Amino acid sequence: MARVTQEHLDARRRQILDGAALCFARNGFHATSMQDVLKEVDLSAGAVYRYFSGKDELISAIVTEVLSEIREHFEAAARQSPPPPPDELVGRVMGSVLGGRSGMVHNGEFVYPRLIIQVWTETLRNEELSAAINDGYGSVRAAWMKVVQGYQDAGMMRDDVPAESVARTMIATAQGFVAQMAIFGAAPVEVLQEGLRGLMSMGNPDARA
Repeated sequence: MARVTQEHLDARRRQILDGAALCFARNGFHATSMQDVLKEVDLSAGAVYRYFSGKDELISAIVTEVLSEIREHFEAAARQSPPPPPDELVGRVMGSVLGGRSGMVHNGEFVYPRLIIQVWTETLRNEELSAAINDGYGSVRAAWMKVVQGYQDAGMMRDDVPAESVARTMIATAQGFVAQMAIFGAAPVEVLQEGLRGLMSMGNPDARA
């Protein structure tokens, strides 16, 4: 019997996660059955259950993966001296997270933001998912705080504002942009970058468009 490589196993896991994410985004978490996921990924029940025990484990894996990706971006930025400015950094991270999921399209609409909104809603009733998201956002917030401290050390940002307050606000800004995309339709990440750039120019008489 041919030996199954790790590359094959990783590719199969990726196939299942991507297919499940599209199902959840398209139809909603509760309206999606595991049978829907099996049909989407064109695999047997045994092949899918080898990796995931059910919908809860699937959605938790999707969330954990995305938040880990975001954290890694911010941790890499924190190692730079100074870190990239907020408009550049947030644009880079959002572009990577959203652009890396270009297959999340249904009837010509990019539905990944809808999946994010559904995940947030599900955390209100699912304690395990809520715990996973809290852990994930905690690590993202910690990474953002390191970036803020880098700004403060470089004199790019006033140092009398708690780093955690800035980190929470920047996370809220990104979340709000995703919520707008889910409700009002897709918008380029450049819109968020331009808005941040405008806010950053306040109080700087030398700032010019």
